[in-house]
Amino acid sequence: MANKDYYKILGVGRDASPEEIKKAFRRLAMKYHPDVNPGNKEAEERFKEISEAFEVLKDPEKRARYDQFGSEGVKAGFEGFKGFESFRDIFSDFGFDDIFRSFGFGDREREPEQGSDIRYDIEITLEDAFNGVTKTIEIPRYEKCHVCKGSGAKPGTFPKKCPRCNGTGQVKRVASSVFGRVVTVTTCNKCGGKGTVIGSPCKNCHGTGREKVMRKIEVKIPRGVDDESYLRLAGQGNAGESGGRAGDLYVVIHIKPHDVFERHNNDLFCKTEINIAQAVLGTEIEISTIDGKAKLKIPPGTQSHTVFRMRGLGMPDIHSHRRGDQLVKVVVRIPKKLTREQREAIKAFDKEKTRTRKGFFDKLREYG
Repeated sequence: MANKDYYKILGVGRDASPEEIKKAFRRLAMKYHPDVNPGNKEAEERFKEISEAFEVLKDPEKRARYDQFGSEGVKAGFEGFKGFESFRDIFSDFGFDDIFRSFGFGDREREPEQGSDIRYDIEITLEDAFNGVTKTIEIPRYEKCHVCKGSGAKPGTFPKKCPRCNGTGQVKRVASSVFGRVVTVTTCNKCGGKGTVIGSPCKNCHGTGREKVMRKIEVKIPRGVDDESYLRLAGQGNAGESGGRAGDLYVVIHIKPHDVFERHNNDLFCKTEINIAQAVLGTEIEISTIDGKAKLKIPPGTQSHTVFRMRGLGMPDIHSHRRGDQLVKVVVRIPKKLTREQREAIKAFDKEKTRTRKGFFDKLREYG
């Protein structure tokens, strides 16, 4: 599927401010909302498209990922795309209850509220992040009551539409003043805003429509995942009351410190030691990598703390799986104790170096 131009869909520039994005969405949403265009499939598809664009561009992290990878990069399972299940949810970001009332939406039966999201923190090794891993986690969460199937009512009975608010969950009051008629909307105090009342509550869930259980969930952690990244498992959060749809589960990844490697983006840093002879004469040494061993050539005359880059031996990128590099800092080890032979050899080296170096007066004689 081709990448979508979310900026073009909303009719804003790529440098648009969050306020400009909100205004553009509001204008288009009021024009293409399905309740304003009943039966118009084209308007409904257009509304879904602008909702999708707004969902990404209103979120700084999603917007940054979209700017870098396009719409398919945003939807690629990591972070995920949270679609709008309810058109009311879209305008809830703005507090635009007046929009719904102007369209007559406030007179409709109230939908059950969505359940809350759950956060779960998990710790994995750097090797797990390199290879990708599947983990089974256990979380406490609210699920639909197995007795009443989420209705909250005793089996054999059903919730009834609230007679006071007629199922809307809201009560309108009209008052007259010198300025004209004033309409106020408040939450219905009989049903608590749910729109329904239960005559015989379920004994298992006490009328809430849900029960708390421990649930095991299999989580597939992708190859190349980074520290503090998260996975969104749609619909794996808490169930809503009275049959409301479930929230999402967010699994936050934490990578344990490694004994050998330090990670920076997709590059891996490590340190190794060589002796003076190896630094002076040059050598080839074996280096540990995240997935095995590799040879590193040390050229003659290598200075301490020189960093060598071993290309393609780092972590895989989560999107392309192209690997970063491994950077090796070579530290020349200076021995604290020397044998007599070693000491004499170094003295001889130092004398040879002194004899071959011309002094200041020698150079004056050459130019005299």
